[in-house]
Amino acid sequence: MSHPDIDFDAIRALASILDETGLSEIEVGEGDRRLRVARAPVAAAVAAPVIRSVVADDAAAVPSIDDAVIDAGHPGAVTSPMVGTAYRSPEPGAPQFVKEGDPVSEGQTLFIIEAMKTMNPIRAPRSGRIARIMIENGAPVEFGEVLLIIE
Repeated sequence: MSHPDIDFDAIRALASILDETGLSEIEVGEGDRRLRVARAPVAAAVAAPVIRSVVADDAAAVPSIDDAVIDAGHPGAVTSPMVGTAYRSPEPGAPQFVKEGDPVSEGQTLFIIEAMKTMNPIRAPRSGRIARIMIENGAPVEFGEVLLIIE
């Protein structure tokens, strides 16, 4: 069976790049043609529910950011615009760009994400205070993954 429009050598080359870099997907294009290769996501471990006893005085308490499930829809969520490796400092041994509790200004660098050997600064979309950092230094991140929360 022949597939004249499919460039299998290009698919193999992109799959090789996925293996070399640890990325989960890659897309290239030229003109109106696009080629996307993605590896199937590894099933995430399912977290067991947390059981918390509530006393009468605690019943009306509002959950803190630590207790809340954070997703990209959170008003203070800063998400990754790309797949790559996130770094919390400009170079090994240097101080972190930000720590929990730090005030930040709009446009301030929060992280660097390395993607395809390019360092991409991730800047604060607004001013506020760092409420929670969701990733570790050197952690792989996916597109849309919540990196931190700004209050």
